[in-house]
Amino acid sequence: MNFSCDKQTITLQAQALTVAGWTGRNLDAVQHHIDELKALGIAPPSQVPLYYRVSPALLTQESHITVLGDASSGEVEPLLVNVDDQLWLGLASDHTDRDLEAHSVAASKQACAKPCATELWRYDEVKDHSDELILSCDIQENGQWVNYQQGSLASIRPLKELMDSHALTPGSAMLCGTLGAIGGVRPAASYRMSLHDPILDRRIEMSYQVSTLPIIN
Repeated sequence: MNFSCDKQTITLQAQALTVAGWTGRNLDAVQHHIDELKALGIAPPSQVPLYYRVSPALLTQESHITVLGDASSGEVEPLLVNVDDQLWLGLASDHTDRDLEAHSVAASKQACAKPCATELWRYDEVKDHSDELILSCDIQENGQWVNYQQGSLASIRPLKELMDSHALTPGSAMLCGTLGAIGGVRPAASYRMSLHDPILDRRIEMSYQVSTLPIIN
């Protein structure tokens, strides 16, 4: 998998992929969400944050993914990548099967591809102002683009803290958590996402579409 950065090409031969969950910085809000899900029959995490290992083959730069059923949805997230002991920051979507999530969060993470952008930034260039980076996700509803997620990385645990708890070895990547969904979590057929650096005045963007397969019993 190739990424562009500073007019050069970075090649990741992904050997491990992790999805960090329950990474909200406001622990009271995280616990409230855990309690809400528990009331719906979804088991609470064994620890917070929790690092879900999934197949590295799920990480894709394709602009179109196919999922089973109509109950999946995407989540905009920062993506950390280690290539030859150099850390890079990018953008990805933790697309997840919400029906399966009620039975097993780990299984729901494994069920869907994880689209990612084709551009990376050097982590060292943003680490001192990473809280000021802004994530945004729009979805298409009724023929209109609607803002679905919006906020800064100050809403999730510091990236360094996540890496200190779960080391990124060469050839590995990690999705680092997301923001609350405006209007509630729901499926969509089209997504467009961005990671904006207001300090260095630059932006990583990506978009993808989703097709569904019928569930045959």
